[in-house]
Amino acid sequence: MAYELIDPKDTLERQNEKLLKITETLMRRVEQSSEASGAAYAQFQRAVMLEEEVRGRTKELEHALDLLNESNARLANANAETEAARANLANAIETVQEGFALFNAKDELVMCNSRFGKHMLDIYHLFKPGLRFEEYVHLVATSPYLSLPEGETSEGWEAYRISRHKDNHAVFNARMAGSRWLQVSEHRTPDGGTVIIQTDITDMMRLERQERDRLLDDQSRLIKATLEHLNQGVFIFDAQNRLVGGNRRAGELLSIQANKQQLGTYFNTLYSLIREDVHFHGKTGLSDVEAWIASKAKRAPLSFEIGIGRERTLAVFAQQMPDRGFVISFTDVSAERAAVRAISQVNETLEQRVAERTLELEDALSEAERANASKSRFVAAASHDLLQPLSAAKLFVASLEEELDNTEWQSRLSKASNALVSVERILGALLDISKLDSGLAAVDISAIHLKDLLNQLNDELKPLAMSKGLEFRMVCCDAIVQSDAAYLRRILQNLASNAIRYTDRGKVLIGVRQGKSSVRVEIWDTGPGIPEDQQEKVFDEFHRLNATASPSEGMGLGLAIVDRACRLLKHPLQLRSTPGTGTCFTVELPKSLADLRYVPSEIPTSKGLSFEHRIAVLIENDASLRSAMTITLENWGLDVLPCASQSEAENVLHEVDIAPDVIVADYQLDDGAFGTDAIADLRGAYGQIPACLITANRSPDLQGVCDTLGVTLFHKPINPDTLRGFMEKVMPA
Repeated sequence: MAYELIDPKDTLERQNEKLLKITETLMRRVEQSSEASGAAYAQFQRAVMLEEEVRGRTKELEHALDLLNESNARLANANAETEAARANLANAIETVQEGFALFNAKDELVMCNSRFGKHMLDIYHLFKPGLRFEEYVHLVATSPYLSLPEGETSEGWEAYRISRHKDNHAVFNARMAGSRWLQVSEHRTPDGGTVIIQTDITDMMRLERQERDRLLDDQSRLIKATLEHLNQGVFIFDAQNRLVGGNRRAGELLSIQANKQQLGTYFNTLYSLIREDVHFHGKTGLSDVEAWIASKAKRAPLSFEIGIGRERTLAVFAQQMPDRGFVISFTDVSAERAAVRAISQVNETLEQRVAERTLELEDALSEAERANASKSRFVAAASHDLLQPLSAAKLFVASLEEELDNTEWQSRLSKASNALVSVERILGALLDISKLDSGLAAVDISAIHLKDLLNQLNDELKPLAMSKGLEFRMVCCDAIVQSDAAYLRRILQNLASNAIRYTDRGKVLIGVRQGKSSVRVEIWDTGPGIPEDQQEKVFDEFHRLNATASPSEGMGLGLAIVDRACRLLKHPLQLRSTPGTGTCFTVELPKSLADLRYVPSEIPTSKGLSFEHRIAVLIENDASLRSAMTITLENWGLDVLPCASQSEAENVLHEVDIAPDVIVADYQLDDGAFGTDAIADLRGAYGQIPACLITANRSPDLQGVCDTLGVTLFHKPINPDTLRGFMEKVMPA
């Protein structure tokens, strides 16, 4: 009954109060009762039990209150620590030198330091907690303190900025008013928030521009030096017919004073200085030249001859450039024309002097042959001096193309690079002709996998054919032939390139027919064909039957090289052609008895690997080429140790006390030293380090030496992509 009088919903204090009253009432009734019966005693026992239960519940209540007080104390400590951490974080980001801002997962601004947005005084005060990211971007985009590039609108910049916000990591530069630059770096936090860091890079941008201007000045001087090195006179005019470049040789050949060759001078003004002394030879006259210059259509190359005074004869070649300017070159052919006139005079002399004149003519021809042989030997031997500055020029241009962001400068550098490639092709063709004519060409006959060679040509030429809308097919076999690999590749490459160049529609086919002891490689095209009376002339130097192709693609030496190389290797060359239908060139190759398995050529490695913290030792005695190669390698991430000699390289490595990752050495060093010896000595000191040798020497003997040493050989002018492929191969990530 006592338990029913207690409401469990009451508090412990209320329950205790009720139990005390019940106990008092029961005790009073017991005392007042006249009967000391067992029922009264039972009630007393029940009261004692209730009192014990009250005491237990009171203790439980006290324990619960203690736990509650302890929890409240811990909560207070945690709140204090949180506030301290928040204060420490705010103080920490305030000490950061960069602008700092934190947005939460809902793209709301949580906090930022005083440096964030300080370059935008008009909206700086609006960067407060709760600001939406989209509102922040809109404020920045419409602020007059943001300096946008020409042609870009604030709406476009805002859309681009919002799109980059979707990336986990984004970095971009923004130009501010007053020629200030900020680098904005945006990072995603693990909980979906965003951290934005703003770094002032104004000083870095100024230094970069100064260095870029310096490099451009150096490049301009290098190109000018290259032009001055040529024996031909060269004038370069822009689309408005104004002089923008040239060399002193042109003024010497035309008898124009140096102070009259001012940049910006119009073509007509220059011509007026020599008009009285110039007379045209052949069918081309002044009106033809003026019409060619004034033409708005695409201009085909123009060549003619002029006389200066009584004795000087110049061969003139004019070619349009991609920007509608043009280049005119002048070559002194006075000696050749004088020889022709002398021969004509000999043919008109009296019969009684025929014998005497014949002897004189034989002496003259002998002298001419000796002079021609001497010229050929000189050109072949001078390859190193010709290709050295060209290699440096190509590397300087390639390094600038990777560094420049300005589209206009990139376009100009691309044109300069194309011009250097054209010069390289022309010099290479002239050197090949000179070597073949001088008898200095050495061949290395070996067994060659024809399929491997043709697959390389297919990879190289198929994109070129497809760009012209031509079908390019190759039907090959696993034949092994006996030939010189370098000359055979040059022969087939020239024939296939000519087929693509002079075919406007249809297809080009390279096929192989096997015989018992020989293999015939046939190059078919559906081009305009070659008339029968011209089929022998196409193998002459500088003869171009259909001169629709740009002279930058060649000077009519391709088939001349093919003819001489085939005669040197004793590979029969045949030509079959029908005008209007197409042409077929056939090269017959002897089969090799070697039993070799076909191994596909190695696929070049792709670009993009990092060479950070890799050390390259560069040994190059030519200062310009050494500087160009150093810039190129450093742009790829390499730490370069440029040295002019082997002894300097050894001293530098001894000082840094570290082994290099790769060695790049020129073959011909100063004082008769050779790069092969330098590589061997450095390997003896530091182990079998990957190495490459760069040279203009194309002797098979040198290739054999490099193969023995395990050194990769590159010929000048060096191709930056080829050099990078070597680096990626020997230093993989």
